Amino acid sequence: MSVLAELSTLPNRRRWVNVLTQRVVAMGGAAAIGAIALIFVYLLWVVAPILGGASVEDGVEFSLSDEQPLFLEANETGEIGLRFSQAGNALFFSLRDGKAILESPVATSLRSVKRVYPHSTMYAALDGDNQLRLFEASYPVSFEGERRVVTPALTPVFSDEPVVVEEIAGPGELRDFDIAYQDFEVLFAALSGNTLHIAQFRDAESGYPLEFPREGEVALEREYERVLFGPRATWVYLIAADGTVEIFDLRRPTSPKQIYLGQLVPDGQAMTALEPLLGRYSLLVADDRNLVSQWFLIRGDFGHTMQRVRDFALEAPVVSIVPEQRRKGFGAIDANGTFHLLYTTSHQVLAHHGLGTAQPPVSSVAPRSDLLLTGNVDGTISTYQLHNEHPEISWSALWSKVWYEGYEAPVYSWQSSSADNDFEAKFSLTPLLFGTLKAAFYAMLFAVPIAVMGAVYTAYFMAPSMRRVVKPGIEIMAALPTVILGFLAGLWLAPLIEANLASVITIFLVLPATVLVVALVWRRLPDSFTHRFDGWYGLLIIPVIVVAVAIAFFLGPILEATFFGGNSRAWFLEVMGLDYDQRNALVVGLAMGLAVIPQIFALAEDAIYQVPTHLTQGSLALGATPWQTLTRVVILTASPGIFSAIMIGLGRAVGETMIVLMATGNTPVMDLNIFQGMRTFAANIAVELPESEVDSTHYRILFLAALVLFVITFIFNTAAEVVRARLRTRYGNL
Repeated sequence: MSVLAELSTLPNRRRWVNVLTQRVVAMGGAAAIGAIALIFVYLLWVVAPILGGASVEDGVEFSLSDEQPLFLEANETGEIGLRFSQAGNALFFSLRDGKAILESPVATSLRSVKRVYPHSTMYAALDGDNQLRLFEASYPVSFEGERRVVTPALTPVFSDEPVVVEEIAGPGELRDFDIAYQDFEVLFAALSGNTLHIAQFRDAESGYPLEFPREGEVALEREYERVLFGPRATWVYLIAADGTVEIFDLRRPTSPKQIYLGQLVPDGQAMTALEPLLGRYSLLVADDRNLVSQWFLIRGDFGHTMQRVRDFALEAPVVSIVPEQRRKGFGAIDANGTFHLLYTTSHQVLAHHGLGTAQPPVSSVAPRSDLLLTGNVDGTISTYQLHNEHPEISWSALWSKVWYEGYEAPVYSWQSSSADNDFEAKFSLTPLLFGTLKAAFYAMLFAVPIAVMGAVYTAYFMAPSMRRVVKPGIEIMAALPTVILGFLAGLWLAPLIEANLASVITIFLVLPATVLVVALVWRRLPDSFTHRFDGWYGLLIIPVIVVAVAIAFFLGPILEATFFGGNSRAWFLEVMGLDYDQRNALVVGLAMGLAVIPQIFALAEDAIYQVPTHLTQGSLALGATPWQTLTRVVILTASPGIFSAIMIGLGRAVGETMIVLMATGNTPVMDLNIFQGMRTFAANIAVELPESEVDSTHYRILFLAALVLFVITFIFNTAAEVVRARLRTRYGNL
């Protein structure tokens, strides 16, 4: 009876097992979908701050002494301010409450104070007697118990002995000056009358006076109001009140050479403000049309020219431009007392804020671009909080051509970092998207025909005993680490193709021709002989392929000498304009194709092999040939599985990292040339993410690239599922 009772409960047990299995499968599917959703949400969470925009908020306002400020500055942390006044005093003060910390007399009076290019805490002060002194501000930190104390100091750079400007520029009115100090060399430029004076002090060292200048001067045809050194003091700008600009080459400072003369504003318009952008490659020019324009020098076919690159339209004429110290952004104060926050690369007006005063005479942005200081003639200092973490990002900066400094035209470019502090970051994702699709295209071009045709032959024509060996062997290839394929492609395949380019090209001609000839010959052999090898043709064709490749390598040098002048790479460059890079799309296509083939083959072969036998037998019984049965029954019935296999292979190719990283030059260029490399989203993330600063613009854009890659894969998979469902609906009832 116990046996009968146990048997009677078997249906219930099976039902519960089925229910449990369904629940476990459903939970697994829900967990997979949830994991994907969480990944998507996390990517959005990291990327979202770059879309948040910018803002300006009121800070504090306080009064110092009634001395009129000439120059305002904040330290790195935004805790301490530095003011130079006309009365000749330098005052360090707290930016929290305006409390004076240290006051240092600099001269009896000051005419002008400028930052020494390219230093951020070094200043040149010109006094009323035309004597020039150079100072450096320092902010050492100490601790008194647990209290952090900053003790500012202002010290002479070279010595207490000033430079007498009249000994360089001669007596007379000194309109403007600029000074640069780098590589133990000080360059001084001054405008006096209609003459540009240049003084070069070599072997300049801290603690020693500046002596024995090498001097040069240029007689000018017009009066200029401003003089500014260009990048690395390799040239000097002279700017007149009417917007005329003249540029002199300073590679030989004692004999400046004019390289450009032109206008920064149209005739009939007045220039209202001008300042150099970070690095001094660009000039920011404001005029009475309410425009701020960016200009920079480019080299053309007929010499240098100043190019107007972009304009920013505001509501009123700009009276003051305040460049950021470490980015290509700037602030602009208009005649209505409104402060505008702008960025050049992204071509954005980011924020606006009223200052409450029409024209503050002095203003500056802190080094971290998070604080604005303004000073009025009555000694009042105002601070404003700037929230502007990711100004480089805009839709056009990410996906459109951008005109970068020094470029002759707008381009797509990805270059996230440089050793130069004046570097303009280039964050265009278009070259990465192009490289991703290019790598996937060439990989699929190589993999799809081989994988699908191999799957058709293996499932439909191959002998069962041979299939039992071939199919597992190819499937095992899917487990081969792609880093090994990338290693072989980069260090063995790429040099091999470079050394035998003509032979490799010849393979694509000789191999199909050889196989076709062998097939025609085989067809003419007696059926009694050929039928013995039915299902084993795949094995017999291997020697043919080896012989064809050997023939191609033999004919390659001959064809290269005959048709390519003995140098195929030079011929492609000179005749077809195709430059050759050793690690290129051809290498990536072959290596990545080998990585993708096993997946496409395995899925497609299963789909073809699982076509019901009654369909094929019925077709053959009705008089169809094996090929007719294959093309009109088997392929159509298996088409959903074949298409899914191809799309899964495409997804693998789009997301491949190590092969692209090791087998291509990793250059983000946009060129369909199969002999040029590329950079993909996945490879770019793998290379740059470990080196990026957390929460920086670069860091978040890499996550944006991952999000774009995620979306591309999702679109491909969704499209594949839609097409597969339609194919199954159409051909599932055969």
